[in-house]
Amino acid sequence: MRNMKKNLIFVFGLFLIFGLIGCTSTPKNTAAMSSVVGAGELKVHFIDVGQADSILVQQGNSNMLIDAGNNGDAQTIKTYLNSQGVKSLDVVVGTHVHEDHIGSMDYIINSFQVGKVFFPKQASTTNTFKSFVNAVKNKGLKLTAPSVGSTFKIGEATITILAPNGSDYEDPNDYSIVLKVTFGNTSFLLTGDAEAVSESQMLSKGLDLSATVLKVGHHGSKSSTGQSFLDKVNPKYAVISVGKGNSYGHPAQRTMNRLKSKGIAVYRTDENGTIAATSDGNNVKFNTNQGSYNGIGSGSTKITTTQASSQDQSVTVYASKTGTKYHVGGCSSLSKSKIPISLSDAKSKGLTPCSKCNPPQ
Repeated sequence: MRNMKKNLIFVFGLFLIFGLIGCTSTPKNTAAMSSVVGAGELKVHFIDVGQADSILVQQGNSNMLIDAGNNGDAQTIKTYLNSQGVKSLDVVVGTHVHEDHIGSMDYIINSFQVGKVFFPKQASTTNTFKSFVNAVKNKGLKLTAPSVGSTFKIGEATITILAPNGSDYEDPNDYSIVLKVTFGNTSFLLTGDAEAVSESQMLSKGLDLSATVLKVGHHGSKSSTGQSFLDKVNPKYAVISVGKGNSYGHPAQRTMNRLKSKGIAVYRTDENGTIAATSDGNNVKFNTNQGSYNGIGSGSTKITTTQASSQDQSVTVYASKTGTKYHVGGCSSLSKSKIPISLSDAKSKGLTPCSKCNPPQ
C-alpha cells in the first residue's frame, strides 16, 4: 500500500508539471452546434454499455458526458451521441480511474469538441488512464479537480459537486465524483462507484442529497447504497447501469431489497437497455418500462438467512479494541485502534452499527 501511494504521488506530480490539473471554473459553452433539447426539458441518458457507466446529460443546447464505458464501448457511445445530435461536449466527467468508467474516454475526447474535463486527484499506471490523460493534453485541455459544493450550469440545469470529500481512500471507488443535477423541482444524483465510506462522508457533512432519481452506486454493489444514504436521498426512481449476467454479483439482492422496501421504481440497463429520463422541471418520465427487483443469482426478491450470512462474511467493517460498535474504515471513532472484521463476525460478536459513519447493515 505504501509503495502504491508513492507511485500515485509520483504520477500525480507529473500531471502538475504538465499543467494537466486545473482549478474549478465555469465551463465554456462549446455546444452551439449540438441539437437543442427543448428549453423546458432536461434529458439524462443512461447509455447501455454493459458492466460499465456512461451518462449523457442534455439541456437546451448544452451537453455533458459522465464516464465513457470500457475500452470496447467507444463506437457504441459515439454512435449514441451522434444519434442525439451531439456535436460537442461542454463538460466531460471521468468519475474515477477504473477502466469501466474511462475506457473509451480518450476516443470520445478525440472525436468531439470538449470544453472542460473534470477528474478527481487520482492516478493510475494503466494504459487506459495514460491514453485518457494524453487525449486531454493533446486537445490543449486540463484535468480540473472537483471542489465539493461548487456548481456550474448545463443549459438551465445546475450541477453541484458533492464528492469526493477526502483524498486518501483505500478503495479507488471512493474517489468517485458525485454530481447532483437540478432542473426545476427535479434532480438526479449521479454517484459513480462511490462506496460506503464516501456515502458516510456525504451524510456527515450534511450535504443536500435529496433527489428525484438516484443512479445507484457501483452498479448496485452490496457495498454501496447503504440504508442511511438511501433514506437521505429518498428517490422516487433508481437507475442501475449493469451488465447482464455479470460475474461481480451486481446488482446485489440486498441492494434491490432496500429499493423495493421503499417502493422506489427501478430501471436497469441489463433489462431495459439504454434508459432515457426526461424532466419538464416538475415530473420525470422514462422511455422504457420499469425493471425488476431481482438481484444476481436470484429469481425472487427474497433473500435467505444463509445467503445473507454468506454475503456478510465477504463484507469488511472495522472495530476498535474495546468498542461495542462496528464502522467503515474512515470513521473518526477508529482513531485509537482499527481492527478489520467481517460484517458477519461483527454481528455474531454483538457489535452494532455506528450511527456516525453508517456502515453496511
